Amino acid sequence: QLVESGGGLVQAGGSLRLSCAASGRSFSGSVMGWFRQAPGKEREFVAGISWSGGTTHYADSVKGRFAASRDNAENTGYLQMNRLKPEDTAVYFCALRWGPITETHFRKYDYWGQGTQVTVSS
Repeated sequence: QLVESGGGLVQAGGSLRLSCAASGRSFSGSVMGWFRQAPGKEREFVAGISWSGGTTHYADSVKGRFAASRDNAENTGYLQMNRLKPEDTAVYFCALRWGPITETHFRKYDYWGQGTQVTVSS
């Protein structure tokens, strides 16, 4: 089970930190991905982080503004979002898979959280 938290309403230029808490099974070796979905749009890849945390991968639209991290001892992943823009408004999801970190298609991920709303006002 994955549970996201930390979403909310923020003004453009502000920051939020999302958390993704995992429980119920071993997630050893997993890649954690972050995705978002805006109304009427397909779910899109935002960021990915390897099990060790040593490798990260970002969508061009968030590169330099967002940072993924994880604390495996706490079974928790994080997405630090800075310099937020109105176009970042969406429901954000965390997900897990086993395989290459470069995989960005949401159907390749096996476990999903319920999502948390992020709204950025202009």
